[in-house]
Amino acid sequence: MRFKKTLISILFLLFIAGVSEGQDKVNGGIKGKVRVETGTPSGVTVVVRQGEKELSQVTTDKNGEFVISRLTPGKYGLTFRKPGLSVGTIEDVEVKAGKVRTLGDRLVLTIDDGSIAFIRGSVFTMEGRSVPNAKVELAKIMQDGSAKKIDGRLTNETGSFVFRLAPETAKYRVSVKTDGDPITKDVEVDGAAVYRVALSLPPKQ
Repeated sequence: MRFKKTLISILFLLFIAGVSEGQDKVNGGIKGKVRVETGTPSGVTVVVRQGEKELSQVTTDKNGEFVISRLTPGKYGLTFRKPGLSVGTIEDVEVKAGKVRTLGDRLVLTIDDGSIAFIRGSVFTMEGRSVPNAKVELAKIMQDGSAKKIDGRLTNETGSFVFRLAPETAKYRVSVKTDGDPITKDVEVDGAAVYRVALSLPPKQ
């Protein structure tokens, strides 16, 4: 009797496995990788739709990768959304039964200027003259108080610079290198706006 129950259990599991395998052969999927102009590619919402009708959605992992499974054969559109970035779309993605369509990493989401934060600034001498080609660095101040460098550039011919950031609340440190200690200014970002800083260099010894 015990042997009979075990045999029935095994047959049932084999039946379920067969059904699952059959479903995989009936349906298909889509996978790909999203790149972003700035910031991290994680947390991008990928919406699957047919026409204007949204069917399902997933989010990208820390590498910007996503997988959408159990799609019936046909053509789909994909919409990609993340705060601070432009909305991306891919149309007419054909899904075939039993196959996973690979999109690669051809989609790059650019910054949406209307929903990001700008840190704009200028570097001056003590006399008020602009300083071109000054090396300016941007660091993010972490929760433990440490500063992690995330960007850097040279000022233009008028001594100006600009950094573009996601609008999430965070604290940043802008610094310009000198012969001595760097000159720094901390900036608290709490939304999409323009944050202005001015850095004055000490007189040369």
